[in-house]
Amino acid sequence: MDGDRRRILRFIGKGSVLAAFLGQIGAAGRAFFPNVLYEPPSRFKLKRPEDYPDGYTFVSPHRLFVIRQKEAFHVISAICTHLGCTVQWKDTEFDCPCHGSRFRPDGTVISGPAPRPLDWFETTVSPDGFLEVDSATDVARDFRLLVGKGKA
Repeated sequence: MDGDRRRILRFIGKGSVLAAFLGQIGAAGRAFFPNVLYEPPSRFKLKRPEDYPDGYTFVSPHRLFVIRQKEAFHVISAICTHLGCTVQWKDTEFDCPCHGSRFRPDGTVISGPAPRPLDWFETTVSPDGFLEVDSATDVARDFRLLVGKGKA
């Protein structure tokens, strides 16, 4: 009876050492398989061009501004280049409510800790007539997408 108990305890002890060893090997092997990042796509559709009024329209899900000047469109990021706060349009300029950076209507820095201008994104019209933005592709500050009344 006493020998059976020792055999069982030895078996449990060796089994727990084996389980710990296998757990360590599994954790080390996990390093060879990186985590998958589920980031939103960089290319996405917005509304149709005719749905935007003249001026600055904030699109909160994508943190950007669609700027319409008659039949010309461009898109500026609403993410402050200082620490990533969302800037606000205040009649004549963009203001960062977090740390006080100010930007001109074209996104260039007026003042504050922001180290560079707001990003401008490539904008096209999709085949089905929606504005399509590629936030991974920056464009020049003089970029304008011209949308004729017959095209949109």
